[in-house]
Amino acid sequence: MRRYCASNRLNRLATLTYAVGCHDLKQLRDDVAVFFRRLRMATGGRDLPYLWVGEWHPGGHGLHVHFAVGRYIRKHVIRDAWGLGLVHIKLLGDLPVGSGELDEARLAARYLGKYVSKTLDGAAPGMHRYEVAEGFQPRRLRVEGRSLPNVLDEASAVFGVEPDRVWLSQNEKDWQGPPAVWASWAA
Repeated sequence: MRRYCASNRLNRLATLTYAVGCHDLKQLRDDVAVFFRRLRMATGGRDLPYLWVGEWHPGGHGLHVHFAVGRYIRKHVIRDAWGLGLVHIKLLGDLPVGSGELDEARLAARYLGKYVSKTLDGAAPGMHRYEVAEGFQPRRLRVEGRSLPNVLDEASAVFGVEPDRVWLSQNEKDWQGPPAVWASWAA
């Protein structure tokens, strides 16, 4: 999800809220599919990279949707394509001077990651927690090295920053599986 946002420079975060609460996840998925078809047509018919996440409204109003896109779209165009309630969209800011689209997209991914991590009660087994536009998946990157530090250095060179977290199975007292490493480049 984070690589998808970053590679497509999804730096505008939006929320779609129902005027009359929706409590059906299938209905939400159907409505969002229609929304993105309409939005694509309203913006010239070209494919449009996006990522969306559904979330239960904390006040019990039902479901709403958070999504990210990577280009300016007039609010009234989004509102007309949604047609089911309220729309809010903003370019992400509050970043250090000199930050660019990539930094903004990484911030959008962090926000959307928070929504993905929340439980979506009522989801059917196997239902995706988030959805993306097809055809915009980031290319696979293969990093090789002779040692863990070498691989982490190579990956850091690709991402342009050091990892913010590294987990090693060797540090887990009760680890039962093969040796494993997990690293995260969030910045």
